Amino acid sequence: MKTISKRIFRKIRNANIKYNLIENNDRIAVAMSGGKDSLTLLYFLDLLKKYTPLDFEIVPIYLDLGWNNDITSLTGFCNNLNIPLIIEPTNIGKIVFEIRNEKNPCSLCANLRRGAIHRVAKHNGCAKLALGHHMNDAVSTLFLSILYEGRFHLFKPAVYLDRSDITLIRPLVYVAEAEIRNFISILQLTPVKNLCPADGMTKRTEINELIEILEEKHPKFAEKFLKSLENVDSDSFWS
Repeated sequence: MKTISKRIFRKIRNANIKYNLIENNDRIAVAMSGGKDSLTLLYFLDLLKKYTPLDFEIVPIYLDLGWNNDITSLTGFCNNLNIPLIIEPTNIGKIVFEIRNEKNPCSLCANLRRGAIHRVAKHNGCAKLALGHHMNDAVSTLFLSILYEGRFHLFKPAVYLDRSDITLIRPLVYVAEAEIRNFISILQLTPVKNLCPADGMTKRTEINELIEILEEKHPKFAEKFLKSLENVDSDSFWS
């Protein structure tokens, strides 16, 4: 337990130092789905607050999309950390699957969730929003943009959104998904089961499966891939 915790903590601290994700006096909203990634994110942000000189506040937010997900484990987890969970009811699920009856619901759902979480974060005095995107997510985002959009696009560890007047941060960007799974298993945490009808049927799921295959054949593939992206300069492209 100590080994995996120290490794994840070190990676989060290094990402924070390199990209200046968290600063003193920040009030940071944390997007909580109750899945393994957001649980890990909240746990280590709390450790970062306790064991570094940084002085900041943490505000976990759960968007209720209307799936009747059992979030007992999530509320218990937040209570154990002594960090109150904000639960925001929405009708996003109804809009996507009933009112709009979307054939490809994930894009609309993502847009609506994005707008909702930004609004709730700002309403609660947060200028930053922490997301649980990890190293594998960074790689899969690039693969998705290449395969389905014909462009070279990936998310940044920190980005300011002028429309929402909020800064998105991704403290887990150096943490591999396998490390998160291992940590959750060792800590015996129970992620919230997502009852969304489209869960596990997305293009990202397919790409993540491809990355897992590459990881099996080429150990630390995601880590090396991400490092190569950080080292890209203008001379790396055709002119």
